[in-house]
Amino acid sequence: MIIIHALLQVNPAREEEFLEVAKTLVAATHEEEGNISYELYKHSADGNTYIMVEIWRDQAAVAAHNTSPHFTGFAAKAGEFLTAPLDVKLYNAEELSK
Repeated sequence: MIIIHALLQVNPAREEEFLEVAKTLVAATHEEEGNISYELYKHSADGNTYIMVEIWRDQAAVAAHNTSPHFTGFAAKAGEFLTAPLDVKLYNAEELSK
């Protein structure tokens, strides 16, 4: 299982536009084969920071996502909304028994 945390520093003047584009990305990603979870959260203390928390079945699912039209379209527009480069962290994980 692959977990990705992507921190996004959003320009407050462009936040509404960012959220519209992100909403489309999230909805389309939920339909992808190999996607376990893909959610966008707003930081509670820093209102300009969002984090995309992604959980994928495997690296092949991540690779397919990274070439999907909805992801490449979002990536092409991201520079219009962000005030800093993406801070992306990838983790290889396994689910632990309870």
